[in-house]
Amino acid sequence: MNFIELAKERYSLRSFDTRKVEKDKLDLILKAGQLAPTAVNYQPQRILIIESDEALAKLKDCTVYHFNAPMALLICANKDEAWKRSYDGKVHTDIDGSIVATHMMLQATELGLGTTWVGHFDPIAVRNAFNIPSNLEPVCIFPIGYPSKDAKPHPNHTKRKDILETVSYNHF
Repeated sequence: MNFIELAKERYSLRSFDTRKVEKDKLDLILKAGQLAPTAVNYQPQRILIIESDEALAKLKDCTVYHFNAPMALLICANKDEAWKRSYDGKVHTDIDGSIVATHMMLQATELGLGTTWVGHFDPIAVRNAFNIPSNLEPVCIFPIGYPSKDAKPHPNHTKRKDILETVSYNHF
């Protein structure tokens, strides 16, 4: 499948099958994250795999958007290792974590798995539930797994603004 087809096919999965994600597929998803570009190639990403019943129960206390997936990935980035822009000191944890997460999301899609980007979570609850050190910034949570038989994209999934509304040349 070419990239545009893959990008069109991917949608936020909200209805998961109970099947577990195979280790070889998880390994490919993690490899895609490892290969993702980060600022100055500092690679500050830290990925927590949430797969045990106990860990998944903890996740449910941190967000309502877990969708009962059989696994979730918590993507974090290390503030001490992330690149800092010299002009204003912006630390690129959220950007690097997002790039890594996007690579993993698209790899999961190619493997027939579904994900949902969850940014709506209680960061303090996540930090406490999973003993996240203070130097790691939680960026997003990915419930991940196989689509259930009744899974389908949200009706808004295919709605896109005209490209002329989102692209400008040389000035806005």
